[in-house]
Amino acid sequence: MNMAAAPALYRTYFLGDSCLCASLGNSIERLIALRILSVYRRLQADANLQPLGIHDLVPSYTALALHGEPWSDWQKIRRLLDGHFKNLSVKESELRQGMQRHVLPVSYQGEDLPRVAQWNGITVPEVIERHAAVEYMVAMIGFRPHFPYLLGLDRRLITPRLDTPRLKVPAGAVAIGGEQTGVYPEISPGGWNIVGLTDPRLLPAIRPGDTIVFRRQP
Repeated sequence: MNMAAAPALYRTYFLGDSCLCASLGNSIERLIALRILSVYRRLQADANLQPLGIHDLVPSYTALALHGEPWSDWQKIRRLLDGHFKNLSVKESELRQGMQRHVLPVSYQGEDLPRVAQWNGITVPEVIERHAAVEYMVAMIGFRPHFPYLLGLDRRLITPRLDTPRLKVPAGAVAIGGEQTGVYPEISPGGWNIVGLTDPRLLPAIRPGDTIVFRRQP
């Protein structure tokens, strides 16, 4: 498909013949994620998009995927993208408009707390304190429905995934995987380090771009 050259701000590429991706690079950074999410929310509210054949929008850390049909009008879709990316703010306060804050109570009794502490050379209480001290941003939802991938993990808590994933992680498990933290919405396999448990029924209300605070419970 022949398309005009992308503006310097972002680039586009196709995944097959029915998905157009708009990317701001390969670096996982809070501001880049916020800019992607800002465009994502604008497009969700744009009545001009659906008639062009787009039926789903999927944000990630650095890109936004627009899923449509092979017959979708990709030229018009691209011009619509140009309009939303044009003059996109670099101020976090402006990009965060309309995004919500969620407080999740957590019982920090996860079985991998000692592993996270040992890997980072700190104590278990310090792991808990550092994990609960951050207001995390939901960069995307994936892996399972309502599983939030969160940006903002304290670098002293970065811990590799388990060498052998568990076959059954409990619903509501709050866990660390590498530089990320997240919450398992249902019982499933998983290889992240479990540090606590929260109520999985709170997860469906969370959207990309929202923030999450973990509130420590006894």
